[in-house]
Amino acid sequence: MSDTSKKYNVVDLFCGCGGISYGFELAGYNIIGGVDFNKDATATFQHNFKQAKVYTGYIENITDEEVKNAYSDVDVMVGGPPCQGFSTANRWQKEKDDPRNKLFFEYIRFVKLLRPKVVLIENVRGLLTRNDGYAKERITTILEDEGYKLNMQVLDASEYGVPQNRKRAIIIGIRQDFLQETFDFDTLDKKPKVTVEDAIGELYQFEKDGVGIKTLKEKPTSEYRKYLRTVDNTVQDHEARYPAQIVQDRIHCVPQGGNWEDVPENLWSNNRKNRHSSAYKRLDPNTQSCTIDTGNAHSNYFHPLYDRIPSVRESARLQSFSDRFEFLGSRGSQYKQIGNAVPPLLAKAIADAILKILEKK
Repeated sequence: MSDTSKKYNVVDLFCGCGGISYGFELAGYNIIGGVDFNKDATATFQHNFKQAKVYTGYIENITDEEVKNAYSDVDVMVGGPPCQGFSTANRWQKEKDDPRNKLFFEYIRFVKLLRPKVVLIENVRGLLTRNDGYAKERITTILEDEGYKLNMQVLDASEYGVPQNRKRAIIIGIRQDFLQETFDFDTLDKKPKVTVEDAIGELYQFEKDGVGIKTLKEKPTSEYRKYLRTVDNTVQDHEARYPAQIVQDRIHCVPQGGNWEDVPENLWSNNRKNRHSSAYKRLDPNTQSCTIDTGNAHSNYFHPLYDRIPSVRESARLQSFSDRFEFLGSRGSQYKQIGNAVPPLLAKAIADAILKILEKK
């Protein structure tokens, strides 16, 4: 946690389970609000950020008055609104009417109402290059009109202590009447690479332990494992579930780091040769995970040792959620929440750098 004397307030739009918020909390911020339409995700968010005012429902149904009453004192606003409707085909006059941009303009409505000192938008990495950079240009213009100076960059989570290769576009704007400065991505503190083994290796011992809370009896052997642990070393949501036998037979043939191409042809019902490289991907324990998706039984990534997908807790650890962070909802819903989240340690690296900006005043 930061030793700053003032805790800055964060509101998280399209918050999901709270990956960005968890990173900001780790950096010493107050999480005062979250908005999302997914009930399981907001239940998880509320469970982990008990002081936050959480709104479950469509963001456009929150009135201006409700926004100002609930979140009047906001320093940083974060979120990942979709922006697919920004294109040269739409041009300016049509982009507000495009339903694909509706949520982005709701984000802008919150900016206008709350005037946070810093705004953060997270999105797919292609946002910055799509349509010859048109979406990037329009987002920049719209937020500059609101008084924010923007900078943006694609970041790889694996460079910030996350045991996963995951690239996301990050846009950060500073309100210029607060501070005449542009965010410098070079101020982010990079970390040594963390491996799959470091993330989930200490859970191998529980493979046959069935349902229920597990307890790690040995001391953590790395900084990452120390970060992951609860106070009492308990582990929730770690249950080994195996897929259909044919899936086990296929993945059994795949070495660490291999994929579907290592499966003998006789184990396929057809001779497709165009499967994605991540299909039937077995994780390599000695490097970083592929991007964690939102799947469940149909997930593309498999355990480095066992013929199954990672458990909910293993997936969470690969996303850099510590064991203290608890997920609510069905097993399938938990996988979706984890897969949709921004890795908390990536968010923490950004939050630490933003904190230096805020403290300059």
